[in-house]
This record gives sequence, structure tokens and C-alpha cells, in this order.
Amino acid sequence: MAHDVDLSEFEPTDSPCQLICSMDKESNMCFGCGRTPDEIAYWTEKTKEERDQILADLPGRMPPLRAKLEERRKRRRVNKRRRAAKTD
Repeated sequence: MAHDVDLSEFEPTDSPCQLICSMDKESNMCFGCGRTPDEIAYWTEKTKEERDQILADLPGRMPPLRAKLEERRKRRRVNKRRRAAKTD
């Protein structure tokens, strides 16, 4: 007999996850939330103090990641235009 379980009660409410989950290869940080893979994987095992420290660090991490993501998106658009022009 299956029971409907609300899994949201197990997720910490302080998680900064933005459901983007794309990692920057150079900094090894997520473009969505700014955390490293280890910080993401062990978020629920970290103490409140450890999570608070990471959350305090995120505002400093995000501007370079956002700039890099925007540059990456611009290159992708240019490449798509070039491919489209070659097929015409």
C-alpha cells in the first residue's frame, strides 16, 4: 500500500536552489545558486551555521557567474545565427 508523502518537508527551507543546475567549468559553481557540487550534495547534512555561511557568501559569487552565463548565451546565439546562414 503506497502512502502519499510530502517530500517538501524534508527539504530545508533555506535552500538557494533555483532549479537551473548548470555548472561553470572554471569556478565549479552552479550558475543558478552559486554553490559548489559538494555544497549542493551535502546541503541537508550541513549545520545551520554552515548553511548560513554559504548563504552569506552567495551574493559575492553570483555577479561573476551571471556575467559569464550572459556571455555564454550571447556566443550560443551567434553560433546559431552562423549555422542558420550556412544552411540558407
